Amino acid sequence: MSAPSSLPPAQGENPAPENEGLAVDTGLKPAGPTPSSSRFQVDLVAEAAGAADKTLASGDKDAPAPEGSEPAAGGEEAKGRFRVVNFVDPSGASPPEAVPAEGFQNGDTVMSEGSLHSSTGGQHHYHYDTHTNTYYLRTFGHNTIDAVPNIDFYRQTAAPLGDKLIRPTLSELHDELDKEPFEDGFANGDELTPAEEAAAKEASEPKGAVKFGWIKGVLVRCMLNIWGVMLFIRMSWIVGQAGIVLSCVIVLMATVVTTITGLSTSAIATNGFVRGGGAYYLISRSLGPEFGGSIGLIFAFANAVAVAMYVVGFAETVVELLASVDCIMTDEINDIRIVGTITVILLLGISVAGMEWEAKAQIFLLVVLITAIFNYFIGSFIPLQSKESQGFFGYDSGIMMENMGPDFRGTESFFSVFAIFFPAATGILAGANISGDLSDPQLAIPRGTLLAILITGIVYLGVAISTGSCIVRDATGNDNDTRSTQIMANCTDAACKFGYDFSSCKSDDGLYNCRYGLQNDFQVMSIVSGFGPIITAGIFSATLSSALASLVSAPKVFQALCKDNIYPGLEMFAKGYGKNNEPLRGYILTFCIALAFILIAQLNIIAPIISNFFLASYALINFSVFHASLANSPGWRPSFKYYNMWVSLAGAVLCCVVMFVINWWAALMTNVIVMGLYIYVSYKKPDVNWGSSTQALTYHQALTHSLHLSSVEDHIKNFRPQCLVMTGYPNSRPALLHLVHAFTKNVGLMICGHVRTGSRRPNFKELSNDQTRYQRWLMKNETKAFYTPVFAEDIREGTQYLLQAAGLGRLRPNTLVIGFKNDWKDGDMMNVETYIQMIHDAFDYQYGAVVLRLKEGLDVSHISEQDDLLSSQEKTSGMKDVVVSIDMKDSDGDSSKPSSKATSVQNSPAIQKGDDDERKAARKPLLRKVMCFRTVEPEKSPQTLNVADQRLLDASQLFKRKQGKGTVDVWWLFDDGGLTLLIPYLLTNKKKWNDCKIRVFIGGKINRIDHDRRAMATLLSKFRIDFSDINVLGDINTKPKKENVTAFEEMIEPYRLKEDDMEQDTAEALKASEPWRITDNELELYRAKTNRQIRLNELLKEHSSTANLIVMSMPLARKGAVSSALYMSWLETLSKDLPPLLLVRGNHQSVLTFYS
Repeated sequence: MSAPSSLPPAQGENPAPENEGLAVDTGLKPAGPTPSSSRFQVDLVAEAAGAADKTLASGDKDAPAPEGSEPAAGGEEAKGRFRVVNFVDPSGASPPEAVPAEGFQNGDTVMSEGSLHSSTGGQHHYHYDTHTNTYYLRTFGHNTIDAVPNIDFYRQTAAPLGDKLIRPTLSELHDELDKEPFEDGFANGDELTPAEEAAAKEASEPKGAVKFGWIKGVLVRCMLNIWGVMLFIRMSWIVGQAGIVLSCVIVLMATVVTTITGLSTSAIATNGFVRGGGAYYLISRSLGPEFGGSIGLIFAFANAVAVAMYVVGFAETVVELLASVDCIMTDEINDIRIVGTITVILLLGISVAGMEWEAKAQIFLLVVLITAIFNYFIGSFIPLQSKESQGFFGYDSGIMMENMGPDFRGTESFFSVFAIFFPAATGILAGANISGDLSDPQLAIPRGTLLAILITGIVYLGVAISTGSCIVRDATGNDNDTRSTQIMANCTDAACKFGYDFSSCKSDDGLYNCRYGLQNDFQVMSIVSGFGPIITAGIFSATLSSALASLVSAPKVFQALCKDNIYPGLEMFAKGYGKNNEPLRGYILTFCIALAFILIAQLNIIAPIISNFFLASYALINFSVFHASLANSPGWRPSFKYYNMWVSLAGAVLCCVVMFVINWWAALMTNVIVMGLYIYVSYKKPDVNWGSSTQALTYHQALTHSLHLSSVEDHIKNFRPQCLVMTGYPNSRPALLHLVHAFTKNVGLMICGHVRTGSRRPNFKELSNDQTRYQRWLMKNETKAFYTPVFAEDIREGTQYLLQAAGLGRLRPNTLVIGFKNDWKDGDMMNVETYIQMIHDAFDYQYGAVVLRLKEGLDVSHISEQDDLLSSQEKTSGMKDVVVSIDMKDSDGDSSKPSSKATSVQNSPAIQKGDDDERKAARKPLLRKVMCFRTVEPEKSPQTLNVADQRLLDASQLFKRKQGKGTVDVWWLFDDGGLTLLIPYLLTNKKKWNDCKIRVFIGGKINRIDHDRRAMATLLSKFRIDFSDINVLGDINTKPKKENVTAFEEMIEPYRLKEDDMEQDTAEALKASEPWRITDNELELYRAKTNRQIRLNELLKEHSSTANLIVMSMPLARKGAVSSALYMSWLETLSKDLPPLLLVRGNHQSVLTFYS
C-alpha cells in the first residue's frame, strides 16, 4: 500500500501511541504506491454514509490539514506492524474522523504487502476504485484480504503474459495477529529455475515483438515444409513404381503417422502455456529433461543439416539449368558448392534481418509454390500433340487402369519407395518450432498443423491420381514412334490407341532405356504443366522455403535448449538480441554446420539419418501423450480433446517402424545417439523440475505398488531391515547415517527421524521447509533415506510419534536405531530415563532395537564448519554464515558433546541451499533453534581443531571409507530371530565391506565346545551365510576381574537410592521423583547379570579389539524392574573402550529361514 499522509487525528482525539503501530490516514493517497517496511497493513472501508460536517472526502485535493499537523514526506516508511487507511464510501460520504485502532486488529483486515507486490521486481499492484479514487480490498461486500480467484495468482515469475501476484498466505489469514508471519515463497511447482526465470524475463521485456497468428506462423510454414521437392521431382516416379493404388496407400500411411503426431502435438501444446523451443519444449516439459535434452540436441542438429540438404537440392537444380545452356563454371560438384554457399549466405541474411522479413519471404515462396501446383493441374487438362511422344496424352481411363497396379523395377519395393517418399511428410513441426514467436501457440499449433496436414495430403493424393491418369510409364520422346493402322490390333499398351508404340526402348530381357514417362523422367511434371519454368520456380520455392524454415527452427530450438542449461558450456548460445530475442549466435552456428555439409555436396548418407532424427522426435511426442495419459495426473488437462492415449502409442510405434523401414542402420544409430544423450543427462541430473509425466507416473506407480504390497502378507524370506534412525539433523551424526545406509541401501527403508523440542510454539511451516531442504541434502549426498521431523514435548514423545506413524503401508520401519548416549553421566539423569524408555517403547511397538557406539562419540554438530573440513560441501568463497544458539535443549538421542554457542550454518544441511532457495533462505533463519546472520569476510584458512574434535571428526567418516581387510565380529549370544546375524551379512555384501570376514562368537559350556561349534556351523550353512570362524566362549560365566567389578560399583554409586539408609517414606518419595535411581534390592537381584556384562567386556577386549566392527546381542532389561541408571550402566560397561560396537536386539520374530 502507498504510505499515508501523516495527518493527526481530529481535534480532541489523542493520537495513537507509536508502539501500537497504528496511524490513521484521513488525507489523500499518493498517486503511486510507496513501499512500506511493515509486512501487514490494515485497510478500512467505511460502509455507512458519514455526516456532512466530517472532514473532507479524500478526493478533495485542496483539503487543509488540521491545525498542528505536520506534513508527511512522500514515501515515508510506516512504523510498527499495522497501518490504517480510510476508504470513502461510494455514496460520497466522508470517512470517520477517528477510529479506535483496536477495531482493526482482526484477521480479515490484515493485508500482506507481499500479497500485493509482483515478485518480478517489487512493483506493487492494487485494486483501484475509479468511482471513489481509493484503493480497497472488498470481497462480496466484506472488507477482507481473502482474495477472489484471479489469473495473476497463477502466473509464473516474470511470465510474458503478465505480472504475477502473490495471494495472501494461509498463515496471514489463519495465524494470530501477534505471531510473526512467514516469508512464503511460491507454491509447490511454481518455482522457476534460474534458466526459466531468465527466459521468462527476456520474454517479458521486449516491446513491439513480432508475433504471428496461426496462418502466417504455422499453416504457411508447415505447408511449405511438407510440400518439398518431392512433390515435383519424385511423386511421378513413385506413381510409376507403385501404381496409383499403392501410391495412395503410401501417401495415406505417411499422413496417418503425421496426423497422429499432429493430434499429439496439439494435445501437448494445449496443456498449458507454450514457450519457445518447439519439439524440444513440448517433449522436455512432458517427459522431462532426459528425453527432452536428447531430442532437443539432435533435432536442432537435424534442422541445421536439413538446411544443407535443401540448399544442395536447390543448387543441383540450378547447376542442371546451367548445364543445359552450357554455362558450367568449373565442374558439377564445385558449382554445387559455389551456388549452395551463395544461397545459404542469402538465407542467413534474411533470417538475421528478423522474423518479420523471414515471414514475408515465406509468404512470397508459398505464392510461387501454389502457382506451380495450379500450373501443373491446369496443364494436365490441356493435352498437346507435341507432348504425346514424351508420354503425356491427357486424362484417359486406359492409362489410369494401366497405371493402377505396381511395376517395381530393379531393386525397388513397396517399402523402399515408401522410404523415399516419407521425408516429404516430415515438416509438421515447422510451426511448433517457432512457438515462442506465436501470438497464441495453444490455438495456432493445433489449427495450423492439422489443417496443413489435411491440405498437403489432399494435394499429394491429387498429384498421384492425376499423374497416373494422364502419363504413361515409358515413352521415347520420338515423334516417329507411331504405329500403322494395320498392326494396331496387336498393340496392348495404353499409348497404342493414341497411335504410339514405345516398345522400341524396351528390350526382350526386361530392361528399359526409355528417357520419358513416369518411370524415367523426374521432370515430367514440367512437361505436363501449362508453363514449364513455373514448375522450376516451384522447385526453387520448395527447396528455399524448407531451407529457410529449417534455418530458423534450428537456432530457436537450440536457444531454448541452452537456456535450460541441460548441457554445460552451451550457455553462450542462449542469449537473444533485438525485440524478438533473436538467437544470432545460434544462426551463426547453424550457418557453419550447414556450410560444412554443403561443401561435402554428397548427402545421400546423412539424409536418412536426418529423417530418422525427425521420426524420433515424432515418436517421443506421441509417447509423451500416452505417458501423460497413463500417469493420470490431475495436471494433464489439454483443451484439445481429439486425442487418444492408445492411438498416440500406436503412432509412436509406427514412427519407430518407419525409422527402420527407411534405413535400419540409420535407425539404430539414431537410437544409440538418443540413448547416449539420455544416459548423459540422467547422470548429470540437471536441477530442473518441470512437472513432467515421468514424475507423475513415478508417483502413480509408487502408490499402486504400495497398495498392492499392503495386500500381501509379509514372508520371512522377504524380510528387510527397515530402520528408523534417530539422527537428528542428518549431518549431525554422519557415522550413524553412513553405517545404517550401508546395510539398507537398495535393500530396505531408512528414515532419519528428528524430534524437535523447545519452549516456543511449534513452527510447522518452518518444519515443512526444513524437511524439504534436508531431503534435498540427503539426495545431494547420495543417501537413500527419508528425513522425517516432528514436534513434541520431549524426545520420548516424539519418538513414540515416529514409531507409530512413520512410513506408509508395508513401507514402515521395523527397527529403531539410535546412537549411544556417551555423556549420560554428565547431564540430567532424567534424560537417561527418557533415553532408556525410548528403547522400551521400541520393544513395546514390536520393533527391533539397534544402538551404535563409537568411543569418540557420534555428534559432530558442535564443530564449526565441519562440512568444509570434511570436504562434503562446497562453500561460497568469502561468505560465512554464523549461527548464534538460543540455548535450547537438543532433542537428539546422542548428546555426547555440549552445544557450542557459535557454530557455522554449514553445520546444518538446512542451509545447503540450491540456487532457487538462496533468495528465500537469506531472508529468515532456517533452523528453529538458531538465528542466522550472513557476513562477508575474506577467505580464511580452515580452523584448527583440538585433538578430541579432530578424532571425532575422523571417526564420523569411518563408515564412509572403504573398509580394508579385517573382520566383523558377531557376538550372537541370544537368539533374537536372526537380526543380529542378518545385519552383518547385509553389511559384508556391500562393496565397502566385502573385504571383511564374519567371525561368529557364541556362548557355550566348556565341555561342549566342539558340539556347539558344529551346531552353529550347520545353522549358518543352512542360512547360506559365509563365515570365517566360529568361536565358542566356554569361559563366559567366569567371574570378572575384581578391579572391573570395583570400577562398576564406583560408577553406579552416585545413582543408588540406598533405601536402607533412610526412612521408607523418604525412599519412596525419592524413587518417585527420581525413578532412575538404583535400589539395593534391584542391585542384588541382578548381580549375576551385572557380572556377565563386566565379563563380556573383558572377553570383547580379548577377542575383538582389532575388529572393524562388533555386532553384539543387546542385553534386555525387564521394564519396571530394572532402573534406567542400572540398564545404562550395563550398556556402558559392556561397550566401553572397544572398536565400533553395534548392539542389536530383534523383536524375536524370525527374520532368517533355511526353507525355499
